[in-house]
Amino acid sequence: MNYNHLKTVFISTFLHEVHLAKAKLESEGIQSFLIDEHLNTIIGTAFIEGYKLNVDAEDFEDARTILSLYKT
Repeated sequence: MNYNHLKTVFISTFLHEVHLAKAKLESEGIQSFLIDEHLNTIIGTAFIEGYKLNVDAEDFEDARTILSLYKT
């Protein structure tokens, strides 16, 4: 895993939604990362920028498809 090649696949101001998306991706075999979870809690930027769920760039299209199907 090259952390320099992560892309944001999902953003939400609600942490529980990001954890649900993370669980869905992991159930489909895609590893995801919520890198700034604790920093957002401390300084409050999640209300402005949202919590960001990242995946490897190679998994981005598959992850986006999975999450779009999950939301419908």
